[in-house]
Amino acid sequence: MSFKKDTICVQGGWQPKNGEARVLPIYQSTTFRYETSEEMGKLFDLEAEGYFYSRLQNPTCDIVAKKICDLEGGVGAMLTSSGQAATMLAVTNICEAGSHVICASKVYGGTSNLLSVTLKRFGIDTTLVDQDLPAEELEKYFKPNTRAVFAETVSNPAGVVLDIEKFVNLAHSHGVPMICDNTFATPINCRPFEFDVDIIVHSTTKYMDGHAMAMGGCIVDSGNFDWQAHADKFPGLTTPDESYHGIIYTQKFGKMGYIQKATAQLMRDMGSCQSPMNAFLTNVGLETLHLRVARHCENAMKVAKFLENHEKVAWIEYAGLESSKYYPLAQKYMPNGVCGVLCFGPKGGKEGAMRFTNGLKLVEIVTHVADARSCVLHPASHTHRQLNEEQLIEAGVLPDLIRLSVGIEDADDIIADLDQALAEV
Repeated sequence: MSFKKDTICVQGGWQPKNGEARVLPIYQSTTFRYETSEEMGKLFDLEAEGYFYSRLQNPTCDIVAKKICDLEGGVGAMLTSSGQAATMLAVTNICEAGSHVICASKVYGGTSNLLSVTLKRFGIDTTLVDQDLPAEELEKYFKPNTRAVFAETVSNPAGVVLDIEKFVNLAHSHGVPMICDNTFATPINCRPFEFDVDIIVHSTTKYMDGHAMAMGGCIVDSGNFDWQAHADKFPGLTTPDESYHGIIYTQKFGKMGYIQKATAQLMRDMGSCQSPMNAFLTNVGLETLHLRVARHCENAMKVAKFLENHEKVAWIEYAGLESSKYYPLAQKYMPNGVCGVLCFGPKGGKEGAMRFTNGLKLVEIVTHVADARSCVLHPASHTHRQLNEEQLIEAGVLPDLIRLSVGIEDADDIIADLDQALAEV
């Protein structure tokens, strides 16, 4: 049977057999026993399915990955230790020294730094582009060695909604996959595979966990990109892997080739696996994802309308508001809601922003976003402080920008706290 997203959230992934635990067990074990050396050898040769070491695969983690995969409508998924690890592995699974990546400039600061600074040291070059440019302008940034295009469906923290189809068409016209970070929208509000995105990454630390308890990430593959048709661009997938006796991933695993390589090769060598305990906690969060996301969006809309009309607010960006330039894109790609995160600028510039955050009582200042509790951050002095002024503007981070993650508390209480803090501006 095929189920809708709400049912997948609650019952997807773990299908207990007769007499097994109703709730997903925590397989808190590093190792798994086999009776013969031959059986173990087949696992190491990728000739059989099974578990032998939790760095590569673990039953709890795999079941949660399957649930996320089903929510997104993919063919395969892999959990990682964090959202940052998911982005790193998603890109390096198909890129190597000499490769080039195109990335929307308005993305999470950690992602921008990973691609533009850290991976550059490994020989992977990245060009940050203004995602609002017309297609003919973006076309100019592609190079013969471009191997992937990366963007966020809803950007962190700027709240920009991506024109998914524009970027997908550009990527595919150059024979490269489109990778989307769908953390903020979640598959409840947006399913990028339905718009021909090829690979999705998540920071499960955010809405999927929903309680600020468990770090994690996930990579999901649509199975639709034809790696073999562009074999010369992706030799890691289409030529023999000598570390596995010459296996060619696309030939041996078909549509699962991308995820199999990420698991068997990159996770084996880099070890950024998610712990079974964190996967268990993430699954608990996933069971109420469909309920929480709806409440986050409902509260965020109330808060956004309040801020839009407040005399102490200089500007606001929330794609759910009709006044937003991204409202038409939000209606196209996520008509049931955007997310619970919005950004705005109190009057008084950076100083006004700091006075506002310092005056909050219910809403907490934390380096987190997208969990059940309302929280706030001033990115220019917190998460994006490593960027210079020019880079901040390029990333959509204005000096007065406040990132407000609206929780699932009573909306009136949230608004009352914002109102009293704005009185200090």
